[in-house]
Amino acid sequence: MAVNYGNRRLVVGAHYGMRDWLSQRITAVLMAVFTIVLVAQLLFGAPLGYERWAGIFAAQWMKLLSLTVFIALGWHAWVGMCSIWMDYVKLVSVRIAMQVFTMVWLAACIGWAVQVLWRL
Repeated sequence: MAVNYGNRRLVVGAHYGMRDWLSQRITAVLMAVFTIVLVAQLLFGAPLGYERWAGIFAAQWMKLLSLTVFIALGWHAWVGMCSIWMDYVKLVSVRIAMQVFTMVWLAACIGWAVQVLWRL
């Protein structure tokens, strides 16, 4: 009996590995750059207090950079948690429920971060 595995073979799960790996690395680099910028501002600025801290995030470029990093952090966390749920939760209904909860939680955290940034 001949088995043909040609180009009609259904591959489940393996097609997104490179995209996830690359997105994890890109978001990690973005978060590292943000950390370096923030530490440089803290080290080379005036003494740290509420006014200084609020002043750092008052600049529009810093708000946009922070928002970009929060979105990157959410994406980074989503890719990691999705991989964990896919690998370790075998019951599909529980896995989907956990993924939906994770999406809602991360969206709420990013929304809260936006409120904090634009409230300053």
